[in-house]
This record gives sequence, C-alpha cells and structure tokens, in this order.
Amino acid sequence: MSYYTERHGLRAPVEQTEIITYEMYALLFDCCENYFANIAWKYSEECPDGNGCCGIDIQKLSIALKFEIPALFQSENGIIVKPNKGSFYDNDDVYDQYGLLDFIEFMFANIRDITTFWHSYYRHNDINFKNTNKAAYSFRSNINTIFNKTGLLYTLSESGMVERIDKNGVLTPEIEQSITHVSETGLKELLQDAIILYKTPAPQARQDSVEKLWDALERLKSYYTTVDKRTSVATIVNDMANNQTEFITLFDTEFRVLTDIGNKFRIRHHETDKIDITDLRHYDYFFNRCLSLIALAIQYLE
Repeated sequence: MSYYTERHGLRAPVEQTEIITYEMYALLFDCCENYFANIAWKYSEECPDGNGCCGIDIQKLSIALKFEIPALFQSENGIIVKPNKGSFYDNDDVYDQYGLLDFIEFMFANIRDITTFWHSYYRHNDINFKNTNKAAYSFRSNINTIFNKTGLLYTLSESGMVERIDKNGVLTPEIEQSITHVSETGLKELLQDAIILYKTPAPQARQDSVEKLWDALERLKSYYTTVDKRTSVATIVNDMANNQTEFITLFDTEFRVLTDIGNKFRIRHHETDKIDITDLRHYDYFFNRCLSLIALAIQYLE
C-alpha cells in the first residue's frame, strides 16, 4: 500500500544505511517474535495435561541461543529481548547488530508450519507441527519489508541468508550467472567465494572479499596454461578488445593498474609498507572496479 504523501512525492526518501538503530532492532525482533510458535517444536512449553506443546519456552530458547548466537542481545536475566535506549537516568543497552542478523537466519532455518487448537480447560492454544515450512517464506517477506521501509541495506535471500546490498555496486544476477559458466574450477571458486563474502554484512568480510577477488584476478591472468602468464594476459586482452588498438591499450592498462593496486594497498599482501584501507567504502570501490574488468573478461574466455 502506498500512502498519499508517497503517491504525490511529498514524502522525503528513506535514508539508506547499514546501521541498525534501536527502533529498527525492535521492529525486526518483533517480527521474529511473531513466529516463535513456529519454532516451538524445538523449544516447547508442554501443556500441563502432558499431551503436547502449547507454546515456546523462552528460557529454553534463550539458553540455547547463548551458545548458538553468543552476540545476540539478552537481558540481565539471560532472556533474549529488545535492547533499550536509555532515558536521562539510564544508560543505553549495548547490542551487536550482527547477532540480530544471525537470529533472523536462525528463525528462517527453524520455522515449521503449524495448526493450533483451542484448549478450553487451560485457555490456551495447543500447537501441532507439520513437516512443511511455508511460513518461513512469509517470515522472509515480512523481514524484507522491514529492511525496505527502514532503508536498511540488507535482504533475506531465498536460501535464508541475510545479504548486504551495495546500492552503488555493479554486481548483478547476470554477472553471478556468468561466473557459473567459467570452466576453470579454481577461478570460478575464487569468484563465487568473493561474492559470498561481499554480500556478508560483517565489515571484516568486505576486506576478505576484496582479497579473494584479487586472487581471482591473478588466477585469471594465468588462465591459458599452455603459455606463460604474460602471453596469457595478452591473449585475454586481445580477445576483449577484438584486436582494436585503442581497446588493447585500455584493457592492458587496467590489468596493470589493478595489479599495482593489489601490490601497493593492503589487499593481497600485509607487510608494514602496504597502504591500509580504513574506509569500508574504499573496499566497495576496489571490489566494483576489479569485478567490472573480470566480469567483462570472462565473457571472452575460450
């Protein structure tokens, strides 16, 4: 549903961010809580008559998650709850937003479809569990709606993984599909690993993704194994350029520049004389620049 101000362009655009605020955390946690009955098969509260489950045992769940997802916020009593933004007299609760993203993945993986029956004597619903998980996709839709309306640059994929969205990136489903057709196994695996890491929300994964991508670049340069590396690169460049001199110069220069970046900055090498990358947005730039060249090059490989 779109509201009046949205339909008429009167609403300011939502600021996009990777930072989960207290309010965003609350919305996402509430969405998870709405599906607690669907994971109660794993942490069940038994009906007093001993004939089945009547809900989730939040203490059992909290104890399990203390070890399953140690970073997920818990109260002083050890119960998973929403963190509280303190008042003038209270301090803000400190939370790890990536623990919440782990919890979302945990919920998706464990949701089962249910039917409920009103137990009039105890005045609660008894729950029966099915061996299907259609509710997980309802959960996914609701989580992604919250991500979208709050401007959070994440998505819960069909496989149940929370992935980061690079709003300025070049990575497309078409590029990912083209990589699956790369015949050289080592190159394909490096590219797939780099993309998985790049989509991972944790900041450290950004650095790892760029390192993997530069490893893929070096692997690409030696793609043709019957000749030396220099000749292999020249073959790739000539094919990309359709033997046009200007494009040969362009692509040859780009290969050289990217190689120089990989050697000069702390990407593939970690000696003390390498230039540190301290701004995550610079990793995005490096990843997208390198991927652009590789994505084009693999279209011309024999």
